[in-house]
Amino acid sequence: METTIENQAFSYKNQDIGNGRGVYISTYGCQMNVNDSDRMYSLLEMANFTPVDNPLEASVIIINSCSIREKPVHKVYSEVGKYKRLKDQNPKLKIGIGGCVGQQEKDKLIKNQPLIDFVFGTDTIDTLPDILQNLIEQESKRKEEKSKIVKAGFAHRDPYHVETLVRNPGVSTFVNITKGCDNFCTFCVVPFTRGREKSRPKTHIMQDIQTLAKRGVKEITLLGQNVNSYESECGTNLAQLMKSIAVETPIERIRFTTSHPKDFDQELMDVIAQHPDKICEYIHLPFQSGNSRILNLMNRGYTREEYLEKIAMIKKTIPNVVLSTDIICGFPGETEEEFQDTLSLVQEVGYETIFAFMYSPRPNTKAAKFEDQVPEEVKSERLQRLFESHNKMAFELARAYENRVLDILVEKKHDDDDKPREGMIKYSGRSRQNKLVYFEAPEAEQGMIGRTVNVKITKAYPAVFRGEMVGSIN
Repeated sequence: METTIENQAFSYKNQDIGNGRGVYISTYGCQMNVNDSDRMYSLLEMANFTPVDNPLEASVIIINSCSIREKPVHKVYSEVGKYKRLKDQNPKLKIGIGGCVGQQEKDKLIKNQPLIDFVFGTDTIDTLPDILQNLIEQESKRKEEKSKIVKAGFAHRDPYHVETLVRNPGVSTFVNITKGCDNFCTFCVVPFTRGREKSRPKTHIMQDIQTLAKRGVKEITLLGQNVNSYESECGTNLAQLMKSIAVETPIERIRFTTSHPKDFDQELMDVIAQHPDKICEYIHLPFQSGNSRILNLMNRGYTREEYLEKIAMIKKTIPNVVLSTDIICGFPGETEEEFQDTLSLVQEVGYETIFAFMYSPRPNTKAAKFEDQVPEEVKSERLQRLFESHNKMAFELARAYENRVLDILVEKKHDDDDKPREGMIKYSGRSRQNKLVYFEAPEAEQGMIGRTVNVKITKAYPAVFRGEMVGSIN
């Protein structure tokens, strides 16, 4: 939730400020950061801290951000500045930085941001209650204790010594199965911020999923930086894990992200095809660049031709598959002709959704030291052309859904300015193809959240669909 601090009247009356236990977490970045924030809230609730929905009500504010791209890092600095007035009003307010940016930028943050009281890394989320409790107890010696608290936050801990904690899982939630990455793509800081690759024990994952199912979760997304390199202590790979989840748990829908093309194999495709009732036909497979020379400079471990072979395998095994991808524009040394290879690959594959970014140099990465950096204006222009090129295709692919009936897992009820028709209530949910769909249902329909309903799509845009409910499945 975004809150405009500048225009708020500050009043801490009747708030849980006195004991310093009201916590607000501001999250920026990928699904891993969202999952980390959920875990932070769970840990803090168990330690008798109180989550709040507004920074104006908080005695502790945590900014949890990634550092994969430069923009989220800048967001952290601006976010800290946004809370300065709160700090002036309440000197006891604690502000902390977590996530990948806390892991990588800790020394710079401590030096340049006097408003920050503590910093902790992705490997030490489980120490967060101790850090905050220490801050509260040492309020009178805050300046002297600050450096000790920061160092304590970076003590080595096993990130999987406790089960996955999900505060409010809702209908759909993430289940982390791997952490870190061993690929060392030349543009990526993940190996430096989240460490080397580790897979959670299969027994822990299965226990978590069973627990989530009992709490009403219908859909899970298996999560990891390189999720399809998963291998448990007993030798179970991602395909075998997904088969076990499909067969042994009541979870209705299974997704996974993010995959690396070099680890994507036929076994995984066969398992997805064998369990169409549970495993969704949506696959996110980043290609980053359509040119083999640039892929080699990125250390991606595959060529353009090999990537397209993987796509052909996927489409042959799952004919109704929906694909999305990640793309980097303006990687060091990328020529106009090589960028054209990226444009052509997008058209050849037919992605319904793309997530594209300008290359930004990140600390400790090899690509940051490459001499032939592409000018910012060229990167920006290429990114704009990429979106324009994909946009026409995306609208055409979206229109193909109109008049189709999709199975929608209902996630939210909406009370906003766009009022539904009389006697109707507006809901939203996602299809198996990962399409966000808004629709209306009669007020008489009870218990909609968590149900799967049939919705006829009346209008389809690349980012969102609208439809009308025509029946329920369960």
